[in-house]
Amino acid sequence: MKEHAGAVRRHTRRIGQFDYRTTLPPNSDTEHISADLTNGILTVRVLKTEQGKAHRIEITG
Repeated sequence: MKEHAGAVRRHTRRIGQFDYRTTLPPNSDTEHISADLTNGILTVRVLKTEQGKAHRIEITG
């Protein structure tokens, strides 16, 4: 499995049925998952929720 610029890529070669499972991080937006199968390549896109983004809080006093 390779990770490149925020993408995880897995290369396998199988014929017939297969089953692949993975665990998504807790900040995954499971309401907006998309998948596309083109020329035998399955692409699955999972967005991050707003909770997963870093933010800065200013503290004064």
